[in-house]
Amino acid sequence: MAPTDETAQVAQQTSPFGTTPPTPPPGGDASGQGVRMPRWLPRAMVLALTLVALFQLGSWAFHQLIGLLINILIAFFLALAIEPAVSWMASYGMRRGLAAFLVFFGLLIVTAGFITLLGSMLAGQIIKMIEGFPEYLDSVINWINSTFRTDVRRVDVQDSLVHSDWLRKYVQNSATGVLDVSAQVLGGLFKLLTITLFSFYFAADGPRLRRALCSVLPPARQAEVLRAWEIAVDKTGGYLYSRGLMALISGIAHYILLQALGVPYAPVLAVWVGLVSQFIPTIGTYLAGALPMLIAFTVNPWYALWVLIFVVVYQQFENYVLQPKLTAKTVDIHPAVAFGSVIAGTALLGAVGALIAIPAVATLQAFLGAYVKRYDVTDDPRVYGHRTRRSPSFRARLRGLLGR
Repeated sequence: MAPTDETAQVAQQTSPFGTTPPTPPPGGDASGQGVRMPRWLPRAMVLALTLVALFQLGSWAFHQLIGLLINILIAFFLALAIEPAVSWMASYGMRRGLAAFLVFFGLLIVTAGFITLLGSMLAGQIIKMIEGFPEYLDSVINWINSTFRTDVRRVDVQDSLVHSDWLRKYVQNSATGVLDVSAQVLGGLFKLLTITLFSFYFAADGPRLRRALCSVLPPARQAEVLRAWEIAVDKTGGYLYSRGLMALISGIAHYILLQALGVPYAPVLAVWVGLVSQFIPTIGTYLAGALPMLIAFTVNPWYALWVLIFVVVYQQFENYVLQPKLTAKTVDIHPAVAFGSVIAGTALLGAVGALIAIPAVATLQAFLGAYVKRYDVTDDPRVYGHRTRRSPSFRARLRGLLGR
C-alpha cells in the first residue's frame, strides 16, 4: 500500500528515538512576534547617547577654554609668587587689596622702565645702522672689487635693489602681514591683562579663597589643603628667588664683559641678558645673547665673536655649577628632576609649562614627602658606593699555602 502525504509527514516528524518533537507554532516566520523588547533597553540606549553627547560637548568646551585655563594657571602661580610680599604688608595693618595693588604697580613701573630703556637703545642702534649703511656698503663693494677685480658701483647696487622683484614682493608681504602682527599684539595685550586681573584677585582675596575652599572639606582635609597651599607659596617664592639671583649674577658678569669691550648701552644689555636668559625657558639663552652680539658687531665684528664665546662658556658654568647649587637650596629639587620636569612641562603646555614646571614639581614633591614612610639606612659600605672585597676562593687559598 503506497504511503499517503499525511503518513509521510508524520514519518518525517517522528524522532528516531521514539519521541515526537513539539509542533511548531502556526505562522511560520511570524514565530518571533510574541518576543518583546526588554524594558531597560530603550533607556540604556538613551543614556548611552546622552553620555556620548555630554562627552563631545565637554571635549568641545575644554578645547575652547584651554587658553583661559592656562591663563588662570599662570595667574595662580604669579599670585603665589607675590603672596609673601602681600602678606608682609597686610601684617602691618594694610588692606590686602591695596598691598596687592602696590606690588603690581611696582612691577609695572619696573617693566615699563626696562622696556622704555630697551626700546630707546634699539631705536638708537637702528638709526645708527641705517645712517652708517652707505659706509658699510662702500666697504663691502671695495672689498669685492679689490678681491675679484670687478667694477661694481654703489649706484648700480642701489638701482638693482630698488627695481628688483624681490624687494617689491617683500614690501607687499610685509604690508599684508601688518594686520596679522597687530592682531597678535592685541591678543597678547588682552592675555596679559587677563593674567594680571586674575592674579590680582587671587592675591587680594587669598584668605577668602582658602576659606571658601576649606568650607566644603572635612577638618582633616582642610589641614592638608592649607599645608599644600603654604608649601606652594614657599616653593614658588624660592624658585623666583633663585631665578632672580641667577639673573643678577648673569647680568653682572655680562656687564663686566660689555663694559670692558666698550660696547654701548652695557647696563641695559646686561639687564636684558639676565632677565631673558632666566625667565624665558629653552630659547631664552639664545634670545638673550643675540642682542649683545648684534650691538657688539656694530662696534667691531671681533667683539661679537668674544660675546658669543663668553655666552656659551657662562651658560655651561651656570648649568653645571651655579644652577644646581641654587636650585637645591631654594627649591630643594634634584637637578635631574628639574630638567625632566622642564621637558615634561614643555611637552604639555609649551613655554608656560616649562616656566611653572619646577615650582609645581617641587610643591608636589614636598607635599608627598610627608606621607612617605622612611627608614634608617643600614651601615653598609655599598650604600656609599664602596664595593666589598670578595672572599678568596679555594684555589687562591691553596696557592697561598703552597707558596708558604
